[in-house]
Amino acid sequence: MPQTSRPGTAPAVSEAETEDLVHGICFKTGPPRYVGAELEWLIHDRASPGAPVSDERLHAAHAAAGALPLHSRFTVEPGGQLELSSPVATSLTGCLDALQADLSAVRATLDDLGLYLVGRGQDSRRPPHRLLHAPRYDAMERYFDRCGPAGRQMMCASASVQVCVDAGYEEPGPLGHGRRWLLAHLLGAVLVSAFANSPADSGPYRGWRSSRQGIWADLDPRRNLAPPLGREPRAAWTRHALDTEVMCVRSADGGPWDAPQGMTFRDWVRHGGPRPPTREDLAYHLTTLFPPVRPRGHLELRMIDAQPGDDGWLVPVAVTTALFDDPQAAETAYRAVKALSDRAGPHPAPRNPLWREAARSGPADPELRAAADTCFRAALDALPRLGAGGAVVDAVGEFAERYVARGRCPADDPPATAPTAAGPTSAVRPHRRTGRNR
Repeated sequence: MPQTSRPGTAPAVSEAETEDLVHGICFKTGPPRYVGAELEWLIHDRASPGAPVSDERLHAAHAAAGALPLHSRFTVEPGGQLELSSPVATSLTGCLDALQADLSAVRATLDDLGLYLVGRGQDSRRPPHRLLHAPRYDAMERYFDRCGPAGRQMMCASASVQVCVDAGYEEPGPLGHGRRWLLAHLLGAVLVSAFANSPADSGPYRGWRSSRQGIWADLDPRRNLAPPLGREPRAAWTRHALDTEVMCVRSADGGPWDAPQGMTFRDWVRHGGPRPPTREDLAYHLTTLFPPVRPRGHLELRMIDAQPGDDGWLVPVAVTTALFDDPQAAETAYRAVKALSDRAGPHPAPRNPLWREAARSGPADPELRAAADTCFRAALDALPRLGAGGAVVDAVGEFAERYVARGRCPADDPPATAPTAAGPTSAVRPHRRTGRNR
């Protein structure tokens, strides 16, 4: 996050001001018109896919990819995972096209270095090793170490597909922000299930289809959870954010960014230590909250495992966008997932029984499979109305036939082997008819 002043030098913020700030920025309402996606990737060695890639080669890969003239924002995750964040697009097609072009360029560049991108939610074959050393990540590692080794696994060995959609209208209705907030948390379990792609064969998540989701759920008693869904979204998120423990206090003198253990942001505002907090400290604190659905003006859906193959990533982006931005599909999806709400119980996502079963069993759970089938059918009907091309519709249809209709997910496939040859890659296959009614 850009800093406009040295930490701690701006005017202190009051408790009432912090509440107003969070309340005002978390949901920017209006007609849904924008979409974006963030794709995280593991980097493997083409010649030795099971061997760790050295720090030197990862740094070279990041430098080469970062020098490309990309549409997307290029960043690096703590363990060396590569991330592309699409520009804000006014259409699904615009979002997919920008990412497709950038991925083709990045893949070609990495191939010259003997490396390739891997879409998998969790890399269980390598011990977690942090490549980036910066005050934020040093503080994050120390904070999560209190909960055990899962924090390092999350930071250094996980990858996801994150889909960003507008918050929706202020008024009630299928595209209203309150309905979309609830839909995101109920649909989230279905997305975890359908796109589970981080199987574990050992450890505490042995046999789970999405060990990545299990790790996120168990990391922290509050930081990674959703606020209670029975309350008005803005008020619930504001209270949740201010009453969550501060992960780090930025330092202006080069010292560690540690925070007093147990100090929430509200505590910090009320008591002023270790120094009075500022607006920038509040904005930074919000970037250290990792719920499955993060309101950042828009809604950032963070629960989907990275997907295999060159074009696997586009399916969750297309399906999620269709189920949020097409009114008919949104209504169908809401009715399908609302039937699952009793299984969620009073516990917040992703710790409630519904989410945990989605991560554990994937679409082998009959109710999650039925909800996914309904949602995929609704998305397939909606995608042409959103202007998606036939290749995108076919990719979604093929995923539905290969996985959803059979109660399977990508985690059920055998591990993919390294590509044997490089060359131009495409985010979608050439258009062909699949026989589905559209």
